[in-house]
Amino acid sequence: MGLRVKKDDTVVVIAGKNKGKQGRVLSVIPDKDRVVVEKVNIVKRHMRPSAKYREGGILEKEAPIHISNVMLICPRCQKPTRIGNQILENGRKVRVCKKCKEVIDQ
Repeated sequence: MGLRVKKDDTVVVIAGKNKGKQGRVLSVIPDKDRVVVEKVNIVKRHMRPSAKYREGGILEKEAPIHISNVMLICPRCQKPTRIGNQILENGRKVRVCKKCKEVIDQ
C-alpha cells in the first residue's frame, strides 16, 4: 500500500495527545510509516555545544508521528478527507478527495 500523504500536504491529527492540531508535512518516513508535521509532537532535545549548535542547551523540535494518526485536508473543500486514486485520460495516477471528488495533485 502506498502512502497517501506527501511532503507539503496540510494534515490534521486525528488521534493522540496532539489531536485536532493542523500543520504542514515536513517529511515522510515511508519505511517506518511515519510523518513529521510542523508544530506537532514537539519534543525537547538536550544538545551539547558543537560546531552545528554553538550554544547547546535545550532545543525543541518536531518528532515523527504514525501516518495513521493524520488525515489530509483537501485543498478545495478545506475538510479532512480520505483519499482515493484515479487514473486520468493521459495515464497519470492522481489522488482524489473522497468528499468533493476533486483532484488533489496538480
